[in-house]
Amino acid sequence: MNDFTTLPDLALRTHGGSVVAASDESFAERENLIRPGPPAFQAHTFGAKGQVYDGWETRRRREPGHDWAVVRLGVPGVVRGVVIDTAWFRANHPAHASVEAAEVTGHPTAAELAGAEWEEIVPRAALTGDAEHRFAVAGERRRTHVRLNIFPDGGVARLRVHGEARPDLTIYDGLGLDLAALENGGLVTGCSDGFYSPPGNVIAPGLARHQAEGWETARRRDGGNDWLVIRLAGPGVIRLAEIDTTNLLFNAPAAVSLRGTADGRTWTELLPRTPLLPDTRHRFRLADAPVTTHVRVDVFPDGGLARVRLHGLLHRP
Repeated sequence: MNDFTTLPDLALRTHGGSVVAASDESFAERENLIRPGPPAFQAHTFGAKGQVYDGWETRRRREPGHDWAVVRLGVPGVVRGVVIDTAWFRANHPAHASVEAAEVTGHPTAAELAGAEWEEIVPRAALTGDAEHRFAVAGERRRTHVRLNIFPDGGVARLRVHGEARPDLTIYDGLGLDLAALENGGLVTGCSDGFYSPPGNVIAPGLARHQAEGWETARRRDGGNDWLVIRLAGPGVIRLAEIDTTNLLFNAPAAVSLRGTADGRTWTELLPRTPLLPDTRHRFRLADAPVTTHVRVDVFPDGGLARVRLHGLLHRP
């Protein structure tokens, strides 16, 4: 994929990410690094520690060394690219930064992570103030944690870790799961339109808090309909589809249909064209669904969905 930023942000707080440790956070909290949305700023807003920043900011170092922050990915996976955003930090940004990554099983403490096997995925690079810095990452190794190193100190507004989910699904052996969920390895691989908000939102964890946390298209004027395609966590049999239009009061689709494929050529109807209501979590039992790897969700004619959940069983040949 040419633009890695179209892939999910595996570190995002709303995807379950957490900043588990940092060397210092004297001026601004480490948790801001992975907050959703762009960094905000209001000039001449001072607290007891100085200007308030929507980011992570460390004190001025007066001794050798550098500052760092460790992030547990909300969704383990293969990292394809990293964005280090110094928005609004114009004279207090780090001079350089690097990023390391590790795979650590279980629920390691900060002390245990310090002794992990870290591999550099973004070599030390110069940073400028108030700018997005994008770094493509090569390799196919699965990662569970990343460590942002800044040299020597300063402020970073956001850290984005884009990639492909690689969760451990063995925990679900013998159990059902949401085959479409990002946290289980689902991915939106295509859509007709994402003018107002991206289609990947429909498989994000949790409930959409407002309209922008779902998928919403422009108004169609050509007589067609909008759609998206979801690659499932693995080949599986879907038993229950949940189509959620929560928060979409006047721009929900009039209807929806689902089709599935296991080979990319032959598509089978899973749910015929079915009416939808605004601001409603719809649940549909699917009978006799075949093994499926991808599902196409068609909405008629346009509009938005908050979430799509496709519950079922992984197929183990």
